[in-house]
Amino acid sequence: MRDGREEMQIHERSLAATKRIALVAHDNEKRNLLAWCAANRDELARHELYGTGNTGQLIATELGLEVHRLRSGPLGGDQQIGARIVEG
Repeated sequence: MRDGREEMQIHERSLAATKRIALVAHDNEKRNLLAWCAANRDELARHELYGTGNTGQLIATELGLEVHRLRSGPLGGDQQIGARIVEG
């Protein structure tokens, strides 16, 4: 301990080449997220994508990307993404 505080331990770990990326946007921001995804489409296509209901559908339809769709945000989609993060 230093100054009565615990020292933070730093753990290094390597990231897999293929990432799992969650895409979530509030209704007023869906078009902004879609534009970002379009600008980064080639890179996103190399990864495993997850999205809440309407956001995932919009990205899949507009950009032809495979998106694992969860429930919409108000029906628990945000919580599903959080649970998957916690589960690893």
